[in-house]
Amino acid sequence: MASLQITDSNPVLLRHSLFSFSNISLRSHRLRLPRASLPSPSPSPSPSSPSFKTRRRFIAETTSAPLLLAPLVGLQPPPARSDEPPVSEWERVYLPIDPGVVLLDIAFVPDDLSHGFLLGTRQTILETKDGGNIWFPRSIPSAEEDDFNYRFNSISFKGKEGWIVGKPAILLYTSDAGESWERIPLSAQLPGDMVYIKAIGEKSAEMVTDEGAIYVTSNRGYNWKAAVQETVSATLNRTVSSGISGASYYTGTFSTVNRSPDGRYVAVSSRGNFYLTWEPGQPYWQPHNRAVARRIQNMGWRADGGLWLLVRGGGLYLSKGTGITEEFEEVPVQSRGFGILDVGYRSMDEAWAAGGSGILLRTINGGKTWTRDKTADSIAANLYSVKFVTDNKGFVLGNDGVLLRYLA
Repeated sequence: MASLQITDSNPVLLRHSLFSFSNISLRSHRLRLPRASLPSPSPSPSPSSPSFKTRRRFIAETTSAPLLLAPLVGLQPPPARSDEPPVSEWERVYLPIDPGVVLLDIAFVPDDLSHGFLLGTRQTILETKDGGNIWFPRSIPSAEEDDFNYRFNSISFKGKEGWIVGKPAILLYTSDAGESWERIPLSAQLPGDMVYIKAIGEKSAEMVTDEGAIYVTSNRGYNWKAAVQETVSATLNRTVSSGISGASYYTGTFSTVNRSPDGRYVAVSSRGNFYLTWEPGQPYWQPHNRAVARRIQNMGWRADGGLWLLVRGGGLYLSKGTGITEEFEEVPVQSRGFGILDVGYRSMDEAWAAGGSGILLRTINGGKTWTRDKTADSIAANLYSVKFVTDNKGFVLGNDGVLLRYLA
């Protein structure tokens, strides 16, 4: 699932047809870092090595040491302290980038989960070869041809094939697990900015713009077929009388969009006053009134197929049942008044929510109750996105170059 902050654009009518695109010549300024500033990866001991210790094992052994030594020196073991914080599930990973960068998406090669890419603003593409512990800047010459400072919004892999989209309009493709990237030409008439892409098969991908255009390609991106017949603005112009609150002054763009594993989408209007859904085969986006008083911050899919909904000011709601619905129930959370910005599911029962001022929350019962993890309390950053690549590989992405890694 992807969740991206996007900006307003003028609506453009989509035509249900096959598009052939023309070349665009673009180049950008790229942040150059001195080689000495990059960390040098060092080999890690294997789990079978005597020198290998996990973080939890190390803490367990060191905290138990006073109990083992006490009889030898004639001292009583110290009393247990109930106010000590528990061992956190997350650690911060420091990155060789400018602190003003906002991290936007992350993905790993399915056949090699040690190899991944991290995207962000200010022309940021980072690469890892050790599972996400050490990252280094990655240069892609085809994305450095014109005077643009790209915002790389979304990345997705299927096998060794991968895709990256960004703003201003740019599409990159790899067939060798990211060892090399090819720039694919795009039409200048593309409605809206590309905010999400999903690799769905051999030479195939699904792409979404902030105006509600959904395109599908099956030939490496050289031709795209529209999956919806019109933009969201055009749909709302026909359905204003249907009672959708706020449709009459809709600005024409999404603020966030999220895809379920089975291809359904949920998107939030730019003002947060209503939301929209789309399922494969539907000709148009379906608008829905919000069932809560406060404006919507973000929405996405639970592991059981239901929806979660975040409102401005820190509220969290879960839909009743699974599937698409307009009925939601509020769940109490300890947000300290800061907004919650994203939710990511690790399993059917466990999920993490992240938000403003380092807010990090956890549920282990599918979202019924949440507890606060104090890992990021001292980090002066907003946490925008929670991504679990597998059950044991997860990341939280924030502004100012903040990246948290899940400790399995």
